[in-house]
Amino acid sequence: MNALAPITASRRADFPGIADWSYLDTAATAQKPQAVIDAIASAYGPEYATVHRGVYARSAAMTERFEAARNTAACFINASSPNEIVFVRGATEAINLVAQTWGMGLKAGDRILLSRLEHHSNIVPWQLLRDRTGIEIDVAPLTADHRIDEDALEAMLTPAHRLVAVAHVSNVLGSVADIARIARAAHAVGAKLLVDGCQAVPRMGVDVQALGADFYAFSGHKLYGPTGIGVLWARGDILLAMPPWQGGGSMIETVTFEKTTYAPAPTRFEAGTPHIVGAVGLAAAMDYVSAIGLDAIDAHERHLAGIARAELRKVNSLRLFGPEDSSGIVSFAMEGVHPHDIGTILDEEGVAIRAGHHCAQPLMDVLGVPATARASFGVYNDESDVERLLRGIARVKRIFG
Repeated sequence: MNALAPITASRRADFPGIADWSYLDTAATAQKPQAVIDAIASAYGPEYATVHRGVYARSAAMTERFEAARNTAACFINASSPNEIVFVRGATEAINLVAQTWGMGLKAGDRILLSRLEHHSNIVPWQLLRDRTGIEIDVAPLTADHRIDEDALEAMLTPAHRLVAVAHVSNVLGSVADIARIARAAHAVGAKLLVDGCQAVPRMGVDVQALGADFYAFSGHKLYGPTGIGVLWARGDILLAMPPWQGGGSMIETVTFEKTTYAPAPTRFEAGTPHIVGAVGLAAAMDYVSAIGLDAIDAHERHLAGIARAELRKVNSLRLFGPEDSSGIVSFAMEGVHPHDIGTILDEEGVAIRAGHHCAQPLMDVLGVPATARASFGVYNDESDVERLLRGIARVKRIFG
């Protein structure tokens, strides 16, 4: 095997949850570095207080830290203002928020365009909206090497389309969409673009202004941060025009029994006590990956995925999915062996992968399989993890003949 890309000679030591475990399920959720764990422990311990409410010093300090996390998120994706950052539970909630606020302005005859490789979280919210409003949903096909067919997508767009919603990086295939091109095509017919960035933000630099997106959603736990926190970014003018989603504390200006007036964005969309510590932990995770360098992370993960694909291709009766230059994600299937059996045997070898439909059942139909096995890499992995994966696959072959 080739020499390891130079980013992570000792990164594994930053992650107390791994030890000698070959964790290859980062696309599902990333392990947490000690810096994030320490930030969370401190925020829940000697620094803890509520935000935006207390007049005492610790509450003021925690409010500053919470809003500093919003600013960190804005800088991380190059938003033009922290006020374009809405904290949510994750990308699922972010997409539902858009569907149930901005989307309620759509009407029968309007159309939304998705792609065949979307996660359920970027399918089901639009189906729920369709059932309420009578809109129609179109689906762009994939190329032979399992990328979004951007030529076909562009050809499908009409003036009736109001939104295009696609994944930046496929959680199954690791294929990377040309978001800037899709944005130009969407805007040419007057449509907006929503991007599911869950698999992109942990492994590549994202500049929402350069990409030309209108909405961008991602989850913290895939970015080496805590669960229960994520980000919806939207262009400021769009966000200001969107109605509230949930009602309660914080999101108001004044309340009477006759009338309520609402706070401006992003506060309008953050009803109730927020996930204060989650935001702090997310900011620490963003600082952690930024210090390493997202370009370096992307190169490192592609390096490992490339080695894994080259070696797995040598295995008889094993079928690989996705493009050759997949972004840190390798999905495969073995003839006569269910992916769950592959996952179980690999677990006995100290290797953790994902096995199943990966919340992408329509994509499984396209691939012609009920499920796949998926190895996904992170900053803590190195070539020894690929070697353990291959030894485990060899054992699967011996067991199943």
